[in-house]
This record gives sequence, structure tokens and C-alpha cells, in this order.
Amino acid sequence: MGASGWHYYVAYQPDLQAALDGLRRQVFEAGDYWWAVPYEYGKSAADFPNRPRTEAELWADESVQESGTHSILDMSRVLADGEEPDYGTVQPVVEAEALEHLGVTKLTRSHVEALKPLASRSWFGRCAVLHDPEGNPSEIYFWGFSGD
Repeated sequence: MGASGWHYYVAYQPDLQAALDGLRRQVFEAGDYWWAVPYEYGKSAADFPNRPRTEAELWADESVQESGTHSILDMSRVLADGEEPDYGTVQPVVEAEALEHLGVTKLTRSHVEALKPLASRSWFGRCAVLHDPEGNPSEIYFWGFSGD
């Protein structure tokens, strides 16, 4: 199947890990992920009434561990500033990186397409705080690639 790209927008909150955790809960509860057990491509877990009811139950299956969910569920932790990216982690875009790659420090939705190449490895995600026209943080954009 290969890795799948995914992206999400969530309301801004200063705690990026809490934002990731809330997004993961929302995606899991909605069944908005690929479930490896039935191996039916083009369907989400929501299409199966017998899908796992907890994340622990989902990840207990070896097929899921090997194939992932092709969603934010494959990411578990937001990295602290200066931490090296690792499997299943999300690295925030910092102001210096935004300035280097996009020429601005306050990112908006208009920068999203230009941000996408910053997530170039599989099983790794990025996130960026996006700002409203007045320059206030308004949402967080999560994106990346995962799954096999």
C-alpha cells in the first residue's frame, strides 16, 4: 500500500501535545483511519462496526503495528525544541525554520502548501501554528506521512 499523506487543522491551544492528543481521540472515535485487519483499501475503520473500541485494542494487533493507520494515530508525541525527530513523532515548525523556508515568522493558511515539503520522511509528522490576519495564533496544522 505504501505510506499515505495526511493533514488536519485543529483550534489553537498553546500546549501542542494536548492538541495532538485531542486530535488523536477525535480521529479514533470517528473511525477516520485505515484499519489493517480487514485489509480493505479505500475504506476507513468507520465502515466496520466491529472495529476496535480502544486504541490499546487497535494497537494490540500485529497487523496494525506493522501497517499503521495512515493517519495521525501513527504519531504519539510532539517533540520539544531541539529534540531529534524519531519514528511516530511530530516536530513543530519553529520561527527560525519558517523564516528560512518561507520568509515569515507568523504562518497562515496561505503558507500551508509551502510547508508540506518540510515533512519528507515516512512515519514522521510536523505541526505549525497558523495565525489569523491580525497575527494571533488561531489554529494548528498537523501533516505528515505514515503507514506501510
